[in-house]
Amino acid sequence: MFELSAADWQAIQLTLTLCFFTTVILLVIATPLAWWLASGKSALRVVVQTVVALPLVLPPTVLGFYLLVTLGPRGPVGSTLESMGLSHLAFSFEGILLASVLYSMPFAVQPLLEAFNNLGRRHVEVASSLGAGMVDRFVTVILPLCRGGFIVAATLSFAHTVGEFGVILMLGGSIPGETKVLSILIYEHTEAMNYAAAHRLSLLLVVFSFVVLFVVYSINRRFQVAKV
Repeated sequence: MFELSAADWQAIQLTLTLCFFTTVILLVIATPLAWWLASGKSALRVVVQTVVALPLVLPPTVLGFYLLVTLGPRGPVGSTLESMGLSHLAFSFEGILLASVLYSMPFAVQPLLEAFNNLGRRHVEVASSLGAGMVDRFVTVILPLCRGGFIVAATLSFAHTVGEFGVILMLGGSIPGETKVLSILIYEHTEAMNYAAAHRLSLLLVVFSFVVLFVVYSINRRFQVAKV
């Protein structure tokens, strides 16, 4: 039942690679962004927070379409890259990586924003008054006290990337080893009426999704109990 083909394994490997790099990039970008949203006083905070949350309500095909128009050979970014002797980003791994980062952004920012809001400013201000630099404050104060938020952000970002379909289909198509991730392969198996293969891969994703949600809820419960 769980005998996977070479194409299945290729899609699994590509999906895991995409998820890994997406999660790493998101944590690097979302950490300072969420901190700014939690502690900043700029009037632009509401605008930025709204833009970050757009993928939660925006159809993935819409985002994929505009990314295709922008990153394709006739788009402003794609044409600029080609004029520099580089390749445009449509139908490439780099393109779907950028799309995944944008589409999964709220799943990284929101848990970190909540963790930073719950942390408050007192701990950081105390550390600063004791002479701790920015890096020291992050490593010794923020990271330990907000580790639950970081774990949830990383887990949700990784899991959400696994299930991406519309935005990847619009921008990346279905190129084996380049853009054909698990969700695309399941769709193609179903379209070809190869229900056995689609069932195997779908069941793997169901189990994976259950484990991810179980981990997230367990982490949230653990930290809620710890606060009490």
